[in-house]
Amino acid sequence: MYKSFEFTKKIKSFLIAMLVIGAVLAAAGIAMNLDHTHRIWANVLLNGFFFTAIAMSAAFFVIVHVLGESGWHTAVQRIPEAMSLYVPVGGVFMLLVLVGMHDIYHWSHTEHLDEVLQGKAPYLNPLFFSIRTVAYIVIWSLLVLWFRKTSLKTDSTDDIKLFNKQRTIAGIFIVIFAVTSSTSAWDWIMSIDAHWFSTLFGWYMFVSTFVAAVAVIIVLLFILRRMGYMEHVNDEHLHDLGKYLFGFSIFWAYLWVSQYLLIWYSNIPEETVYYVKRIQDFETVFYANVIINFLAPFLILMARGTKRKLNWLIAAAVIVFIGHWIDMYLAIMPGATGHAEFGILEIGMTVFVLAVFLFVFFSRFAKAPVVPENHPYFKESFDYDNIR
Repeated sequence: MYKSFEFTKKIKSFLIAMLVIGAVLAAAGIAMNLDHTHRIWANVLLNGFFFTAIAMSAAFFVIVHVLGESGWHTAVQRIPEAMSLYVPVGGVFMLLVLVGMHDIYHWSHTEHLDEVLQGKAPYLNPLFFSIRTVAYIVIWSLLVLWFRKTSLKTDSTDDIKLFNKQRTIAGIFIVIFAVTSSTSAWDWIMSIDAHWFSTLFGWYMFVSTFVAAVAVIIVLLFILRRMGYMEHVNDEHLHDLGKYLFGFSIFWAYLWVSQYLLIWYSNIPEETVYYVKRIQDFETVFYANVIINFLAPFLILMARGTKRKLNWLIAAAVIVFIGHWIDMYLAIMPGATGHAEFGILEIGMTVFVLAVFLFVFFSRFAKAPVVPENHPYFKESFDYDNIR
């Protein structure tokens, strides 16, 4: 038997303190920017989308392993599973974006549309955008809650029918997520720069948030290990998590370059405006983005040994998490605010939403055994060895 996690008063007090600090800083930042409301709403979108997408990517992490009949992931499954339960809460922040829609999306000012935006109006209009936003949140929430409910049932029985049901849910999830992960990125992020588009953008956003989700899994695993939990996780599990962090950081860099190369070798100079804006007005952030998100994890995790040591992994994971917040900042702010701004508003709102995310995670993680012991492949997770 593995001991269950206890959501102690000490942890709650720490998270409440984070919430209060974040709320105070965010409130001060909002008060200082009442005449620049586009910056306020851009920050709501930034943190609302970033953490909700991380939660959905955590669900994807579990789902893809269920479909692939993986064994090793069951040792850490309950971490991403609990992370995914943030989706309904994160959805509230995304619904708030609808309130500030006109401060973020130029196409929402229907009385001032140019010829290009008029052509996109059947899809990019406030009503249809709001319907899609609500649909994403409702469908995603139902899927993660459905899977979680089925997963918890396996704790009281080893009936193989429940495992088969999980695979069915996973199949439904993967099809819906394959479509909505891209369309939601087009809607919420790419449409900020509505005159520009990229056929790779959906993939780019997914990989960015997926590798950030892997980083969060590693950070939470580290925290839980320090608290005396998850001691069953061995070097083999760490190695696989490290390979995910390493591999998808490289994949992100590939898409980062490819998105521009598609414009370059197709000779579409008018599409370079997206990059010109970011290089000219966000130069430091633009180049720091690729250094932090590619070069740092590449150098840290290239050696096999560093993927098997939690201290090295946690260092890379923290860097990657911060880096992909910056990546999301770079995707949103140039189109929404027009220039780089970073102050107590950005810090406060990020700390606040992060505290909400962690509160949801720890409260949900405490409501289930730390491992799904009745999973048919759970024992297998300790009987394999990464190829040396």
